[in-house]
Amino acid sequence: MRPLPVAEPGNPDIRSATRYLLWLAGRIARPLSAASFCGLLWLGSQAMMPVVIREAIDEGLVPGDMDAVLTWSAVLLGLGVVQAVSGTVRRRLNLYNALSAGFRTVQLVVGHAHHLGASLERRVDDGEMVSIGTSDMNTIGNAFDIVGRTVGAVFSVALVAVVLLDQSASLALMLLVALPAIILLMGYTLRPLHRRQGAYRDLQGELTSRLTDVVAGLRVLRGVGGETSFARSYRERSQRVRHAGSRVAGAEALIRSAQVLLPGLLVATVTWIGARAALSGSVTPGELVAFYAYAAFLVEPLGIFTETADRFARAHVAARRVVAVLALRPESRQQPQPDSTSASASAWPSASASETGDAPPAGPVRPDPAPALVDERSGLAVPAGALLVVVAPAAQGVRLADRLGGYTDAPVSCDGLPLTGLPAREVRRRILVVDNRSRLFKGPLRASLDPHHRSDDAAIGDALRAAAAEDVVEALPDGLDTEITGDGRRFSGGQRQRLVLARALLADPDVLIVVDPTSAVDAHTEDRIGQRLRAARAGRTTVLISSSPLLLDRADAVAFLPRGRVTASGSHRALLAADEEYRLVIQRETGADGPEVPVPGPSPDPSPDPSDAPPSPRPAGRASTPLASGRSTE
Repeated sequence: MRPLPVAEPGNPDIRSATRYLLWLAGRIARPLSAASFCGLLWLGSQAMMPVVIREAIDEGLVPGDMDAVLTWSAVLLGLGVVQAVSGTVRRRLNLYNALSAGFRTVQLVVGHAHHLGASLERRVDDGEMVSIGTSDMNTIGNAFDIVGRTVGAVFSVALVAVVLLDQSASLALMLLVALPAIILLMGYTLRPLHRRQGAYRDLQGELTSRLTDVVAGLRVLRGVGGETSFARSYRERSQRVRHAGSRVAGAEALIRSAQVLLPGLLVATVTWIGARAALSGSVTPGELVAFYAYAAFLVEPLGIFTETADRFARAHVAARRVVAVLALRPESRQQPQPDSTSASASAWPSASASETGDAPPAGPVRPDPAPALVDERSGLAVPAGALLVVVAPAAQGVRLADRLGGYTDAPVSCDGLPLTGLPAREVRRRILVVDNRSRLFKGPLRASLDPHHRSDDAAIGDALRAAAAEDVVEALPDGLDTEITGDGRRFSGGQRQRLVLARALLADPDVLIVVDPTSAVDAHTEDRIGQRLRAARAGRTTVLISSSPLLLDRADAVAFLPRGRVTASGSHRALLAADEEYRLVIQRETGADGPEVPVPGPSPDPSPDPSDAPPSPRPAGRASTPLASGRSTE
């Protein structure tokens, strides 16, 4: 047996859950065959014991031949030894097969998650990935754990049928009819179990997603006093999972009852027929004992058949989840065709030599203009080199950012070229999307802000000042070289938000898309960010998804998307005067009651306010968007 986990899990067949399970079986064909052979010996030797007992009675005890009794007793002992040895080896092989299938599944999912990068988190919930790595891998492994016993059960039932056919044709016929009927009935009872397990698994994944969100944002929840609300929501979802689990338990109870009742009826019937045959003298005492032993023995293989169906039903549900993740493609991007090479190159020039490590560039590193974006689904047109602020509901704003960043196959174009037809590397290098769930990394703060070590202290300082985060670094004992914990837990929500914005500004992409960049900072800091961000991004395309009047008043243009489509655009003050719905949205943001919404103008930088409020927790089920997992300019 090969050590686990294997170095290379292989290339799975993900056309369906069934094909995936068959592919797994093929990858462990040798140990699976060995386990099946041991299972055959294990139950086959047990199936032959009634035959040996019959011969010991009829040839030894009845005529009083002790030599025959001792001989058949020795044979019985030998069968017991074979059963014990084969059963031990079978258990070891079954465990190996279960672990191999489970580990391969986890390796495939983890490897594919790495391959997908940042696109995974917007397509699969955190809880779904956690469930695959915990419960689903065990469920799939348990299906392969029982294969050896299943093969042994099939062989032993066939062996018993042959032996009974030699002794009593009626008993053998009844057995051949009853066994398929029992298996069909068991399969019928498994149908509702399969459906309920699927529903339960869905709810369990949602609950796990909510739990991971709560745990990740516990500090934030405490800061805004949201523990009670989230606890109530978690309890409600937990009760739904409990009710779904009760429905699964009901179906399982029905199956367990059938496992006892149906084989029990078969045992009683075989025993009754054998007893009548013994009273009529058509069978010997040894054959009567053998009949009863066969009937009692058949309970075990029938139970194995039921358990096999149950385990593979569960494994099919789990495999369907795994296949759904493995079927995700890492962003459909095609290289430009030869006839469109010139057009593509004009809008999306290849990485400069300084970025790729080739020869030094002959001119400026990035002379190309920032491209404009057009989202056909919303009707949004982003002008090149402008600061555009989009006012939209939170969920729609997030989806818009994903589309503009090329994380979906939505019809978004750059200078007339669809993003779906451009190289993913170039799209990632030119367009950067950041939101409030972007992460800070464990280690020196300098490495978290400049992970590729391309900027000097002056450039980092400029980015920090543009994000109004210089006070955060100045308060640290070692400045930029201060070691920070994972996710920057030592910082408040507003401090983390400003540091993440500084990292995005330091990356200096052609197109910067930031979702709600100032939700966790005070008004004075927000005003400074709005003023400095405009200057820092001059000549570069910047899209802010926010309803903050302090940012709206500094925008070159504002787009209003109340229902996923652009209904109005223009300057902030013009929209306040002309669009009543827009005015009401901004009034809700500021808490103003009158028709006029005061918009503070530029003011001198006040002293930093340390009372930054933590950001609002993200909606349940929405994945975080760390810059490290693909949202970089690489």
